[in-house]
Amino acid sequence: RRAGGGSGPGGGSAMAPPEEPVPPGVPSCPLPGKICDVVRGERPGSCCGMAMAGFRTSKYQLPEWHRRNARVYNQAYTVGEESERDRAEAKHLTKHAAACAQRAQEYSKTTLAQRLQDIHFWRVELQKEVMELDAETNLLAAQKLRLERTLDATEVPYGVVTDNLQCRERRQPPDLVIDEVERQLLKEADLIRNIRDLLKRTIIQATNQIRANRIQKEFCELDWSDKVETYHIDDKCVNYSNDSTDIQAHPSSVKFEENASTPKTWAQFSHDNIYSAEQEKLASVQLRSLINNIIHDVSEDLRMQRAAVNEAFDNHCRELDDAKLRLEQHLQKILKDIGEEEANIVDLKKAIRDKETHLKVAQTRLYDRSFRPNIELCKDEPQFRLVSEVEELTVFLEALKRKLMESEQCLKNLEETRMKLEKEIAVKANSIFIDREKCMTFRIRYPVDLEVASYK
Repeated sequence: RRAGGGSGPGGGSAMAPPEEPVPPGVPSCPLPGKICDVVRGERPGSCCGMAMAGFRTSKYQLPEWHRRNARVYNQAYTVGEESERDRAEAKHLTKHAAACAQRAQEYSKTTLAQRLQDIHFWRVELQKEVMELDAETNLLAAQKLRLERTLDATEVPYGVVTDNLQCRERRQPPDLVIDEVERQLLKEADLIRNIRDLLKRTIIQATNQIRANRIQKEFCELDWSDKVETYHIDDKCVNYSNDSTDIQAHPSSVKFEENASTPKTWAQFSHDNIYSAEQEKLASVQLRSLINNIIHDVSEDLRMQRAAVNEAFDNHCRELDDAKLRLEQHLQKILKDIGEEEANIVDLKKAIRDKETHLKVAQTRLYDRSFRPNIELCKDEPQFRLVSEVEELTVFLEALKRKLMESEQCLKNLEETRMKLEKEIAVKANSIFIDREKCMTFRIRYPVDLEVASYK
């Protein structure tokens, strides 16, 4: 028996094509087992011969056929929908691209026109600065001579301060400290150096101001010429259109140059040039009015610092005198203590010698009594008393020797203290000589007023 084509359920109606694009699902059902003919005289397994030829031995069931048709219909429907959607998208993209291109061209033209206005603004401002800067280049020669004379007058106080610092470097180490005098001298040296630097900068500024104005003028002129050239280029770009005959493709022009500026840095560059020109003009105007104030201020600062240094010297010399006096008083006391300690050591040594004699007597007695014969070698009361005496004397001797070592160490400390005090007194005397005889005497050469010296 072989399986028939219409044996499945619903086999008659399933042959008609479906009315909907996506046919309804066919309920699954278990497939019947493979049915094959059994040829008489052959083994049961010989029914699989067709499978060896590459064909299915059993027929497809009707639900399988429906499912395969549904898959084909569904795939065709999906492909059609995708094609229709692709055509609609292409049409929409074409219209959108045309509108965007037109808007982009109009917007680019508008931005170019705005850019022309910005370039024109900066070009006018730069031209104005060039004209004003050219008129401000010849006004700074009046007080240059006063500045030079003031600078020359600072050489004497700087030499005085340097000499004071070098003299005070010869102080001996205990007094080689950064005291108030040292700080005031360093402050005075820094002040003079700052004054000299200020005067030098002012002289250089007065000497080179014309050159600086011309350099800044050149920068502004270069920027102005670049603005003029750029204005002509952007003006030509504004007039380009789709009908222009001199347009062509330049694919490589899309990339940005590595050294290209941004709108912010572009505007900042011109702004900095104008700002620098304004600063040069302002410096040229203010420098002449500030020279008098500079000379007056540095003269007053130097006078006040000179008074502060002199006061610090006076106070320090008084402190050195007081310290030297106290050290001398301590030295007298230490010398007295040394004499007393030496006498104490002599007494201790005598006491040790006395105790050693007593110990020898007791030990000799014990030694002789050890030769008593026979029964006479008795542990009697004298024997116990002699042993106790030896022990007591030994303890006393050890205590006296320890005290002698302590006293000798104390005497050594006193001697070291005496040497330290004598050295400190010598150091203080040296410091007083340096501060009072060397430094303060040399400061008499200090100029009284820099402002007066600037007119000489």
